[in-house]
Amino acid sequence: MEGSVALVAGASSDIGKAITIALIEAGAALVFALGRNATRLEEIAAGSPGRIKPVIADLTQGIEAVRESMLGQNRLDLLVLGSGIYERSRDPSSLARQLAANVQGPYALLDAMLPLLIRSKGLIVFVNSTQGLGASPGLGSYAATQHAMRALADSTREEFNAKGIRVTSVFLGRTATARQEAIFALERRPYRREVLIQPADVAGVVVALLGLPETAEITELKMRPRIKSY
Repeated sequence: MEGSVALVAGASSDIGKAITIALIEAGAALVFALGRNATRLEEIAAGSPGRIKPVIADLTQGIEAVRESMLGQNRLDLLVLGSGIYERSRDPSSLARQLAANVQGPYALLDAMLPLLIRSKGLIVFVNSTQGLGASPGLGSYAATQHAMRALADSTREEFNAKGIRVTSVFLGRTATARQEAIFALERRPYRREVLIQPADVAGVVVALLGLPETAEITELKMRPRIKSY
């Protein structure tokens, strides 16, 4: 980790924030924290001045802001793709919005960062959902985007492994985030954040992935809460 450079997409989310902070604590030299919430990104960056660089951008509107923020950067050791939205709807417009935010935007970012990742023989982590392994009732459109991201991860791995890039998909179950709290409210169930996966748990996994020897690769990892009383 010492001296490494990372880009975390979705850094203004609970999970993205935890990953960003964990990378700095593990010794990363610079983390580009990409997200849409400028206030939250500035607060995160304030904790490590000079080592966390906020990148305020909405990937559905293009990646020019990301390109500008990374001008002159000649390496990228880690790309975390954890941005996106969650909707429960059968309306085709909902599917279109989720495809734009969850698939098309991250794909454009991945494509733009590949030259830097190849140069550094970097790691790409897709922060996916267990909906990318199945599909619950009412979540067809959201699950479709997560299945698409799994396909992109698998294809990227097969195409760029030989150039030194490793790709891991992390499939998360219920995680203690603001989004999950809203989901529990939608389901009219009590929210017990203490029994869910914690954002710091996910961050620890990402840091551990970076510590793997170059001879090994974890392709897929599924996380779920140990306690199922939620």
